[in-house]
Amino acid sequence: MLLAAMAVAPVSAQEAAKTAASGGMDWVVASIITAGFALGIAAGLGAIGQGRAIGSAAEAIARNPSASGEIRGVLILGLVLIESLVIYVLLISLILFFLKPFAS
Repeated sequence: MLLAAMAVAPVSAQEAAKTAASGGMDWVVASIITAGFALGIAAGLGAIGQGRAIGSAAEAIARNPSASGEIRGVLILGLVLIESLVIYVLLISLILFFLKPFAS
């Protein structure tokens, strides 16, 4: 993997030199990079939130098994809301990828 990165580095440097010579980074490239980072951060934090929610729900059910129905319902609602936030970020990322909102 490191060898592949070292082999590609000169090509990336040449592209960066062309971009710098032509006036900087293009808005389309910037929006794609931003969308990629936003999607990665949202997916990672959403997964962490879902893991903590499931862990807390399992602990709560272990403490009070008679309340498992209510806990399970609230857990599913919370998981749906967490996942919907990640889907919203995916939608915004797709908009940035394909609609080119900064094109003149």
